[in-house]
Amino acid sequence: MKKVFLQSFLLLALFLFCWFSLAQINWTSIFEVEKSGQELEEKLGEQLWEIYSREGREVFNDDIIQSLDTIIHTICHANKIDQESIKLHVLEKDEINAFAMPNGHLVIYTGLIKASENPEELAGVISHEIAHIELNHVMKKLAKEMGISMLISITTGNGGAIAEVAKLLSSSAFDRDQEKAADLQASDYLVNAKIDPKHFADFLYRLSLDDPEIMRYITWISTHPNSNDRAQNIIEYQEGNLVISEPILDNATWKEIKTLVQ
Repeated sequence: MKKVFLQSFLLLALFLFCWFSLAQINWTSIFEVEKSGQELEEKLGEQLWEIYSREGREVFNDDIIQSLDTIIHTICHANKIDQESIKLHVLEKDEINAFAMPNGHLVIYTGLIKASENPEELAGVISHEIAHIELNHVMKKLAKEMGISMLISITTGNGGAIAEVAKLLSSSAFDRDQEKAADLQASDYLVNAKIDPKHFADFLYRLSLDDPEIMRYITWISTHPNSNDRAQNIIEYQEGNLVISEPILDNATWKEIKTLVQ
């Protein structure tokens, strides 16, 4: 009886200690910080897209947008990602490039579609950029390289500096750990969406070849170093896994899209 009483007393004491500790936390301040971070990311996303939208003509062709939406929907649905959080923008530019921005903005150049031999390769690059968004790599990179105070000042009036942020995102790589994490996360996304990650690895291998003609247009590879190593990591990561592949777009749709971006 005495032992039961002692155990009950200890449990009550533990409960009171935990309750008292939690009561000391300023939850309002934490929620305010989170809210401020979300607002900062939203403002950065809007301002950066305003900068990028001037670089090329935005594509609104229904066939192109719907096909890319199909790819994004397939990836998001298979991986329980809120598709509404991904804000797609397509720009008519020859560079082979795609990149993520704050607040889920995803920019794809038509040059990337031209360079993709099949929709599965394109899905690989899109998955990689969605992984950067989902892993919050974009804001982590900006906070590390520019500092939160600088980012806040940019969104509250220092308009000239926003161009530097835009240049940073589209022309420099994430660190090695972030790139590897995004590649492996993308690989998982693809498998869940019934797309063989080998297509993504093939894309990396092919565009890393020393072809002077194609290299003039490759931005995505130049800002994502060690392409051969990354491709090998993807193959090794999925080694032994049986991937049940399904076409993400039918052949007729893909041919039409390729014709539209020529």
